[in-house]
Amino acid sequence: MDDILKVAMPKGRIYKQAAKLFTKAGLPIPEDLEEGRRLIIPVPGAKMEFILAKPVDVPTYVEYGVADIGVVGKDVLMEENRNVYELLDLGIARCRMSVIGLPDWKQVINPRVATKYPNVASQYFREQGQQVEVIKLNGSIELAPLIGLADRIVDMVETGQTLKENGLVEQEEIFQITSRLIANRVSYRMKNDSIQRLCDMLQAVLPTVKL
Repeated sequence: MDDILKVAMPKGRIYKQAAKLFTKAGLPIPEDLEEGRRLIIPVPGAKMEFILAKPVDVPTYVEYGVADIGVVGKDVLMEENRNVYELLDLGIARCRMSVIGLPDWKQVINPRVATKYPNVASQYFREQGQQVEVIKLNGSIELAPLIGLADRIVDMVETGQTLKENGLVEQEEIFQITSRLIANRVSYRMKNDSIQRLCDMLQAVLPTVKL
């Protein structure tokens, strides 16, 4: 079992795109792996065991060594700031982190900013020299400026359709987001051959994969 890589994989669209990428690299990863109720799934043909997790928990599993490697969005890495190695930009699940508000938004003193990413938002506005009050929400962030809870929001944007439908506009882009391959620091030393081989296989298909 020592040569089995334990992989923390987020559920949802990142998993589907990562499965296509892994398959393109020659690893037999079923695309429908996440459709059942099992949370720990062995994939003997790839010498892997998948741990299906919420995206925000992936870096935690990797940092604490219950997973050797993981696939996670750059947004989660920036917010969680876990002690892991970032090995590879997989180039999948592309979107961006942005400051969003109503079209007629005007600068106010100490504005309120609602977000799922309080650390990212606080750091960004601090770097801009702006003092803000950050309000953490867990869902429907777009509601905050519509009901007067916040002046602006910080959130991920993929197509911008949800913003458009709610009368919101992107005001500033903070950073681009793609999914990354990360590794536990001890696992990277102890299972370096297996992890590096996986990196090489993925790296070989990154320029050509179409998702």
